[in-house]
Amino acid sequence: MNQADGQTGGTALRGALAPVAALLVSVALLLMGNGLQGTLLPIRGVAESFSNLQIGLQGTFYFLGFTVGCISGPYLLSRGGHIRTFMAMASLTSVTALLHAMMPEPYLWAALRGITGLCFAVLYIVIESWLNEKSTNANRGTVFSVYTIVNLTVVTIGQLMVGMASPTSFLLFAVTSILISVSALPLAFTTSTSPKPAAPIRANLKRLYKISPVGFVGCAAVGFANGAFWALAPLFAQANGLDPSGVGLFMSAIVLGGALAQWPFGALSDRVDRRYVVIAASALACLAGLTLTFLAGGDLWALLSIGALLGAGAMPVYALSVAHANDHAKPDQMVEVSSGLLLVFGAGAAMGPVLASLLQSTLPFPALFTYTALIHGALVGFVLWRLLRRGPVAREDRVTFTRSAVAAQTLSETGTVAAESIGRTKDAGTRP
Repeated sequence: MNQADGQTGGTALRGALAPVAALLVSVALLLMGNGLQGTLLPIRGVAESFSNLQIGLQGTFYFLGFTVGCISGPYLLSRGGHIRTFMAMASLTSVTALLHAMMPEPYLWAALRGITGLCFAVLYIVIESWLNEKSTNANRGTVFSVYTIVNLTVVTIGQLMVGMASPTSFLLFAVTSILISVSALPLAFTTSTSPKPAAPIRANLKRLYKISPVGFVGCAAVGFANGAFWALAPLFAQANGLDPSGVGLFMSAIVLGGALAQWPFGALSDRVDRRYVVIAASALACLAGLTLTFLAGGDLWALLSIGALLGAGAMPVYALSVAHANDHAKPDQMVEVSSGLLLVFGAGAAMGPVLASLLQSTLPFPALFTYTALIHGALVGFVLWRLLRRGPVAREDRVTFTRSAVAAQTLSETGTVAAESIGRTKDAGTRP
């Protein structure tokens, strides 16, 4: 690449990011606070003598709130607009962070987690519909790649911040509240125009299953497994002798493992039947989960290594499942498919923490990753069965993984722009 090409590429990148620069700064602060809070609360719950079931219930309420937020978010946007809705949800989330520290009661915390989940679902709708409208078909992949990098980087930093102070102190809750509150400032003073709210989409889950059984079950399985993981993994790390800093490292290793593996798995799925890649990723997550279950002691490097392998298998399954569903969907079904799969994920994630906690109460060893291994193993069996029931999609009829991952990244019912661009790509691929 010559110097002129480099300058042109840099200019194009700046041009793509300029309309969303303030939004990305807000995202960085918001998700850093969320990363810290997500790791802090289970650790503090243990210090307050909450049971595993009570901590799992808090995860359930978070994802119940998240699912409600996905449904109600478009209506809130239509009333308040993007900037005012963002500021309202960030303010409410900041308050709930402080209330956790002020009133450490398990069932009150569950209610607060439900409010937080609803707020973050609406915040994701604001963020990602804004990114969609301010990007074009030519630069959407670049914009969302930068967004993903920001997302993973700041969540990791937030998780590592749990080691800054004692989880029983007020400081970490105050830092969480400050980060979330300050995240509203860049948008409050931005000169960029906010997007117009898109019309909400109603998903038909029965039709969604008929379109893609593997996509439907895959997203549900990710919900069951990952919902339990986010709620209970810090407890597992603590039980293995890690201090708060070690817990943050363990959580970060899993997230980074998933980030590094997503695109290699995605590229492979563009070349072969995606269902084989879903099987491979799920099998890796199953084996890593079983290894973690029986990994004795608190060897930090062993936990980090196996955790990274778990993330490499578990985290890409959602995007792979969405891509497979998009392969079977008609262009005018793309928005409905993305919306429906998100709701399926949310329902599974709401049930996962409680189911994992109940399993833990019946087994004499740490059972979280036994539970996730069972979920991933069951998904492998289901996909193998579906291979016998339906042939592969012709390669020329597939949506590319990159474009499907944009839809999977869009955690909202207002991802019309991304879904429509995927539909146009699919039309172009099947046109004589």
